[in-house]
Amino acid sequence: MATEAILTRGTGQWMEPGDGQRWWFDSGSLALDFAYTGGLDQPDAGPLHSVGDAAALNAWLTERFPEVAPTAGEREFRDARALRTAIGRLARQASLGEALSPDDVDVVNLFAATPDIPPVLAGGGRQAGRTNARPHQALGSIARDAVRLFGPDVDGRIRECSADDCDLVYLDTSRSGTRRWCSMQRCGNRAKVRAHRARAVRAVELVAARSDAATPAPREPATARWSSGAARSGAATPAPREPATEVTKGAR
Repeated sequence: MATEAILTRGTGQWMEPGDGQRWWFDSGSLALDFAYTGGLDQPDAGPLHSVGDAAALNAWLTERFPEVAPTAGEREFRDARALRTAIGRLARQASLGEALSPDDVDVVNLFAATPDIPPVLAGGGRQAGRTNARPHQALGSIARDAVRLFGPDVDGRIRECSADDCDLVYLDTSRSGTRRWCSMQRCGNRAKVRAHRARAVRAVELVAARSDAATPAPREPATARWSSGAARSGAATPAPREPATEVTKGAR
């Protein structure tokens, strides 16, 4: 799988759910990272990494695109929200093996057709083009990453976390293609703990079962055996003889 083209920028971000347990989630894709700034395809469910206004959008974009000027306003934020919602829905559909929504594909293609942030080779003596890129150029770069993400090269590697209580979607960029968890720090660690506890319980049950099988049946007390034996032999036991009567001299 040609994942190298997708990973043109650093991926991953800190997630901050309502329970306060902050953890790192690497979605494997810049476009997926961006979708999670609004909760992926569930923007009303409480995003794990919230970008809820233009100021937060500027902060997120400039962290990943240092060349972008933090000039995003309400218009840019509205466009960003439309793009990330489309990417989120497409990611969920891809993870389930469903057909991609044509409307959401159109949104991604529309942004991908706009100017993006051009690559720059360091070391030159002249500055070509604008000194700072515009926020919409960053959205164009994100959309082009989404085009690659949902293209044929990915080949079924957009997946949901294997945990029963987690539905986070990620791009499996591992060489073996065997990634199972959204994060080893979170769901992977929980699965290891549960497996360890289950093995411990089975080991205790196995020891108890072997102990029960090896314990001999309790022996009958000696007094009980004597009583039962005496009862069985009672009919054969002669009655005690009456003592002989003493004969007196006068009687003779």
